[in-house]
Amino acid sequence: MADPSPVIALPDDIATAISDTCVEKATLPAGRMIGLGLLAGSYIGFGSLVAVLIGAGASDLPFGLTQIAAGIGFALGLILVLLAGAELFTGNTLMTLPLAQQRIGPGQLLRAWSLVWLANLVGALLLALLAIGAGLHLAGDGAFATSAIELAAEKTSKSAGSIVASGALANMLVCLAVWMAAGAKSAVDKVAVIVPPVAAFVALGLEHSIANMSLLPLGLLVQATTDAAMPAGLSWGAAGANLLWSTLGNIVGGGVIGLGYWALYLRGK
Repeated sequence: MADPSPVIALPDDIATAISDTCVEKATLPAGRMIGLGLLAGSYIGFGSLVAVLIGAGASDLPFGLTQIAAGIGFALGLILVLLAGAELFTGNTLMTLPLAQQRIGPGQLLRAWSLVWLANLVGALLLALLAIGAGLHLAGDGAFATSAIELAAEKTSKSAGSIVASGALANMLVCLAVWMAAGAKSAVDKVAVIVPPVAAFVALGLEHSIANMSLLPLGLLVQATTDAAMPAGLSWGAAGANLLWSTLGNIVGGGVIGLGYWALYLRGK
């Protein structure tokens, strides 16, 4: 009897599939790229809302368990992106792989990154505004609001160097989730390989620029619409600085994965 087919493809096959997918993504029409980017920003925002909710209701749990639970909840965002279909900037940092193969040019890469990043930002902001409009910040007698503000304040309190390093680590895990999902054979298998890396980066408190596009405005909007005190260091300017440094870190982390697997599996082919 023949062995059953594996639930995930071999690494060199995944590298080829990722390269092909990234070429397709880099050459999408601008309108479709922007529309799919809006969806991805909102999808990741849904994961952010779930993570804030879990953090609000887990005050009696040990720190590590709370973080892991929030990470599992946040994984909803990447599951929606990869299974429903959307354009996520952090995943698209893997375009360094076809760039190294000279299958796309620097202009195509920068066009895709810029349009998708901006679309992700708009989608995330719209999601945060809808959450406030729906009154989610009033849930749990203020527990949700407190969780959102504290999380935003924690992110804006970090130094630039810390955010860059944290962003690199975060996107290495996110891109590994994207990488493994590309090789998974079914929707169930894809979910199974997405959740652990995503839960890990959230549990470790790492910086994901697209997640922060919803988490930081959410904390600021919640603070502005409630009687909660403004934590020291939390401001729109600080939120913008966080997005700058976390984006740079995410590019480094995604570039490490994309270029690393190009060198190991596709260089010379």
